[in-house]
Amino acid sequence: MNKRTLGRTGLQVTELSLGGLFVASWFSEEDPAVAAVHKALELGVNYIDTAPGYGNSEEVLGKALAGVTAPFIISTKLGARPLPFDAQNADGLRFSVEESLRLLGRDHIDVLMIHEPDRPGQFDWWTDLAGVNGPVLEVIDEFKAAGVVKYVGLGGTTAYEMAHIMRSGKFDVVLTAFNYSLLWREAEIEVLPTAKALGMGVVVGSPLQQGALARRYDDEVNNGAPWLSSPRRAQYKALYAFLDELGMNIAEAGIRFVISNPDISCTLMGARSPEEVEKNVAAVEKGPLPADVLARFDAIAAMVPFRPYCEPFGLPFGNPGYKGPGQA
Repeated sequence: MNKRTLGRTGLQVTELSLGGLFVASWFSEEDPAVAAVHKALELGVNYIDTAPGYGNSEEVLGKALAGVTAPFIISTKLGARPLPFDAQNADGLRFSVEESLRLLGRDHIDVLMIHEPDRPGQFDWWTDLAGVNGPVLEVIDEFKAAGVVKYVGLGGTTAYEMAHIMRSGKFDVVLTAFNYSLLWREAEIEVLPTAKALGMGVVVGSPLQQGALARRYDDEVNNGAPWLSSPRRAQYKALYAFLDELGMNIAEAGIRFVISNPDISCTLMGARSPEEVEKNVAAVEKGPLPADVLARFDAIAAMVPFRPYCEPFGLPFGNPGYKGPGQA
């Protein structure tokens, strides 16, 4: 599998990598999540992202990776541990890093990210947001000095506050999720240009919008989903029509769209089984999309340049019980 440089870290990462959110499970050797990890490594994937907030993902990965001799790069995060979580408690942050090392069975973390640094009220990381200061940076510096943490990153889901934090120059990598895909492009406004200017590595999470672009929902788009705004519905119809014209699977289109951007270091797949891993790898191996196809996708994305008011964060296709914002 092709590799790209993870910004100024110099690390060579596979352009398709493994996201650990859906690796969380009750561990057993026969578990599809464990098999998915093994299949990803077998097919050449060398970068794996996880977090304490992803259930028991770190524990499952630690057991799945035990005895693996092929080199791989691991990224995890600070946030959501210990509970109740206090982002201003340096001892708690130190404990979290040590617990990540224990669960993953590692003596170091290649990339340690601050989880959701850009959502006030989620984790209150900063004592001074203007200067991007807080005890988390002091703790990370301690672990870097000890050789336990190699590089530091940011992992978030908003496209605007993140750029300000990036511009502090204190971070090597940014993981941007839910805002760079076939239909959602908010990361293009500030996050991606800022990362490029600073030489930061860019990891794209949720390229398939956690399922909204993983498969087609023709019936709901055409006849149902009352929560879907009129502009988004028209956009989905245009997307499906173009995919029919291309004769291309939507998941393949979504993954190939992201890797078509040379400024993206890697994109994370949320595969739950070996079969899903194989399909995603097969899509990536077809390479970037042609320029004329990308131009058509750009035009479709421009139909809804910003999320409509009250649009659900994860579109609840296939969820007939969804009642609307605030009532899910």
